[in-house]
Order: sequence, then C-alpha cells, then structure tokens
Amino acid sequence: MKLVVVSAGLSVPSSTRLLADRLAAATAGRAPGTVDLRVVELRDLAVEIAHNFTNGFPGRALSAAIDDVTSADGLIVVTPVFSASYSGLFKSFFDVLDKDALAGKPVLIAATGGTGRHSLVLEHALRPLFAYLRAVVVPTGVYAASEDWGAEGLADRVERAAGELASLTAALSGPSLSDSPASAQAPASAQAPASAQAPAATSAPAQAAPEAVVPAQGVSERAVPVQPVARRADGFHVVPFEEQLAALRV
Repeated sequence: MKLVVVSAGLSVPSSTRLLADRLAAATAGRAPGTVDLRVVELRDLAVEIAHNFTNGFPGRALSAAIDDVTSADGLIVVTPVFSASYSGLFKSFFDVLDKDALAGKPVLIAATGGTGRHSLVLEHALRPLFAYLRAVVVPTGVYAASEDWGAEGLADRVERAAGELASLTAALSGPSLSDSPASAQAPASAQAPASAQAPAATSAPAQAAPEAVVPAQGVSERAVPVQPVARRADGFHVVPFEEQLAALRV
C-alpha cells in the first residue's frame, strides 16, 4: 500500500505537519501489509508551483511530487486555514494536477486553525474540492484548533478517520473480478459445448396444411383453400403475408 501525505504547513515547526504525521501513523498502523509512506511538503515546492503556472512545465521536485500523489493508493491532505478556507499554496498544488489524477482515489481531509470556529472548512471548502476532482473522501474529516492539542477528542477523531481510510484503500486496491480467470466467472452451462446445451433439431417432412375456414367481412363463412405451407421442425407454420392478405379479401 502506497500512502502519500500532502502537508501545506508553512511554519517550522508546523501544527499542520504534526497533524499529518499523526494521521499517517494511525493509518499505517491499521493498514494490512507493508505501507510505503511518502510525505509531500508543499512549502518546499512553492517556487516550482508558481513557475508551473507561468511556463506550463513542472520542475524536477514538483514532477516527483505529482507522480507520488497520482500513483498513491491512499492520500492524506492537510492544510492550515487562511481566510476561512484552504491556503492558496494548497489549492495551487491541486490546480497543477491533471483533472483525472485523483479520480476514484481514497482521500482523508484535515485542517488546522487557531480557533474551533473554522472547523466547517472541512465541509464547505475541502470536501467540495475533492468531490469535484472525483476523489473518494472518507466520511470523517479531522480539524485541529489550537485548543485541541492535548485535549480529549482529537485522538479519537484521528483514529476513526485513519480506520476509514485504511479500510477504503484496502477495498479499492484489492483484486477486481476482471483479474480472475474467465472460467471461474462463467457458469458451467456457458462452458459446455453447444451440442450439450441445445438438443439437436429433428427433421420432419413437409406437410400440407388443411383447409381453413376464413370468415370474409360482410359475407357468410365458407371454406377458403389455403396454399400448402411447409411445417418447420419446431412445429410452427410460416404463412406468407401475401397469402394471408388474399384470404382476407375473399
């Protein structure tokens, strides 16, 4: 499992990076098998992100970060809150990605801020952004205000969100039905030879149809000979449309 963390913290040390590390450790502890953990610090990519907007080409470090994000099995994204939304650096990084880069990818969203009044940034800013990018966002987002560090509740939210991301990533990265042999998917009747599935058609000699009584509109019923038609092996009679129409006109 390849787990990639995107941290948009600007200061050193950074509470945003601290929250990202806690989420990554909790997710790795719940994931089955070996976890390949990568961390993308957007602070170190700020210049290359700006140059990408002006010349259209990512630098070496930015290109490596983009490759890590697009090839990840699961993604943890954490941003500080600026003006009641995600930071400009955070948004700029996801603006340089291809529009389909995150389609179907499990994402855990998180944010840090100075006050709990900005906790809804997860729902009115981050979740709509990744829904637009067609990522699969886990139900629990994690917001950490300054007063949350060391207080009850943050650790529980971290564990719950990490468990959701680990479970979703394992489910989406597991083997699909298309990976299994076709013989294991097809029913036994589909694998049997055609001769064993359908009985052989028996040939029968053509028989002439008996005379039928066809009522004519406005006249009394009388016998109208019907042209002999061949009887098919399955028992059905085939009467040409012209003959049916001629019988009605009599």
